[in-house]
Amino acid sequence: FPLFLQVTCNCFTISNGEMKDIGVGLYPSMSLLNHSCDPNCVIVFEGYQLLLRSVREIQAGEELTISYIESLMPTSERQKQLMRQYCFECDCLLCQNQEKDAEKLAGEEHAWKEVRDAVNEARYPKSKEEWQQVLTRCQNLLSSNKGLLPDTNIYQLKMLDCAMDACINLQSWEEALYYGTRTLGPYKLYYPDFHPLRAVQLMRVGKLQYSQDMFPQALETLKQAYNIMKVTHGTDHSLMQDLMDIKKQCEAIMTMK
Repeated sequence: FPLFLQVTCNCFTISNGEMKDIGVGLYPSMSLLNHSCDPNCVIVFEGYQLLLRSVREIQAGEELTISYIESLMPTSERQKQLMRQYCFECDCLLCQNQEKDAEKLAGEEHAWKEVRDAVNEARYPKSKEEWQQVLTRCQNLLSSNKGLLPDTNIYQLKMLDCAMDACINLQSWEEALYYGTRTLGPYKLYYPDFHPLRAVQLMRVGKLQYSQDMFPQALETLKQAYNIMKVTHGTDHSLMQDLMDIKKQCEAIMTMK
């Protein structure tokens, strides 16, 4: 049991190129890093290799920090998760100021609670039929809550992400682009600086724009993704190589036109 608790407190969630969770791993030296909800470093993976990347200028002697949890949650939820899993309360400036909490829970409370429950109940589909069920559920909730929830509400945002994923798996590219485009404003609000999640989301939307022959828009979106990803992932990361390939293809098409 003590070993289990040590693993729970010190393991890292391993993610794939699109920041989807695929497992957990122990990286002893990285476990020495302390938490901040507004960290100066991020962790990305290249396969099972953990990469620690700085996302802003760090002064000599300044402590390196990472976020142990998803920062998109409201302050109270972040504090609950940190206490439950790591047994401490965070006192970073983001928590002290409760910054952006109002935007995260904007809209009608009964509406976002219904969406929150639906998002929490969702399980990763394993078939086309299950993906269609997920999409239908998302479509119904997004339709019924139209005008009640802004896209900046974090549960509405998660629902849009879920609908986008379902459309991609069902190869409904145009509808996937519609949902993905709606997420970009909220992503910029909550991840205003260098963050791997925003880079990946921009890349996904850029690829969808490219698939719809929206080459000027795609190139602009991919450039934004590139500017973030060169900091969060580095130029040698395989995802960055994929991004540069599609960006070059888009530039070549634009040149021919």
